[in-house]
Amino acid sequence: MKFFDFDHPFFRPLWRRIVTVGVTVTWGIFEFLMGNHVWGAVFVGIGALCFYGLFITFNPRDPEPKD
Repeated sequence: MKFFDFDHPFFRPLWRRIVTVGVTVTWGIFEFLMGNHVWGAVFVGIGALCFYGLFITFNPRDPEPKD
């Protein structure tokens, strides 16, 4: 089981990938500005993980059926 399933069909549209990354990074920046450095680091880290999974290694094709 994956923690985040970036191959899920929900993430095929580009706008959903942009919103997912944007919301997590924006919330992390907000937490940093409010003085909550641990939560800021957590959300910016999740945003970086989402950016990597949704833009760098993302494969928009349908996954191959498993036998």
